Amino acid sequence: MNGTITNIQRFSLHDGDGIRTTVFLKGCNMRCAWCHNPETLEEENTPLFYARKCIGCGHCYTACPTGARKLNFQRPPCIGCGKCADVCYPEAIKMASKKMSAEEVMNEIRQDALYYRYSGGGVTFSGGEALCQKEFVAEVAAACRAEGLETAIETNLFHKFDEIRPALEKMTLIMADIKLMDCDAHIKWTGVPNDLILENAKRLGELGIPIIFRTPLIPGVTDTEENLMATAKFVSQIPNVLYYELLNFNPLGADKYTALRMDNAFRSAKPLPKARLAEIEAALKDCGVQIKIS
Repeated sequence: MNGTITNIQRFSLHDGDGIRTTVFLKGCNMRCAWCHNPETLEEENTPLFYARKCIGCGHCYTACPTGARKLNFQRPPCIGCGKCADVCYPEAIKMASKKMSAEEVMNEIRQDALYYRYSGGGVTFSGGEALCQKEFVAEVAAACRAEGLETAIETNLFHKFDEIRPALEKMTLIMADIKLMDCDAHIKWTGVPNDLILENAKRLGELGIPIIFRTPLIPGVTDTEENLMATAKFVSQIPNVLYYELLNFNPLGADKYTALRMDNAFRSAKPLPKARLAEIEAALKDCGVQIKIS
């Protein structure tokens, strides 16, 4: 089986314990307005164009079989074939993803096996939404477990639980996002309701696998004490929760929006200052679950 991979990031320190290799998979079933990996959203392969690197050689225009390069990669006629990127020597054009077999992914993972074992790390599946490729994730995770490697997943939980359970059961850690407790606000900012997500969050307790629930701190959206307190109280009732993690706003995806010719609703947003993070931590100190701010 092949998966569609946007990146395999080695020596990652923020996607679970220890030194990890994070496998980023393409495709997502939500449309969070603040997404910092916008190249992972669509299932189709997508060209990213970094204009500052372009030397104007024109090779991409010649290589493009549909004329899409002359139309700034407009879809259609762009078919995501990648021929423009193949001839772009200054790497002004890069394709967002590539097809890889489970064994090809494992070959990348195995290179750092010693680091995982000595640091308590392992492999993390991320995205996009990794479980949009649930069968592929399950296959690679099973191969990891067969070789004694720890496995973790980052997921939005917006799936039918019984369909994703086989993949989840192959994990040694589940990191699940709960962005907003108010359903109307969740629809406004992510494009989908949260009732399925909250129900699945409760069902994670059935698996007996350690869980980290997380909320990205999006200025003016998710960072209200009302939302965070409600989320903290909700997750405190679920078994096997290690802690509730608050992830400070990440502005690093801004260049990708430009390269993808997409609007960025949070281009001017900044991470929350330390004083505000301290206020949030103090407000949640008696919420019934350990709080971690990253």
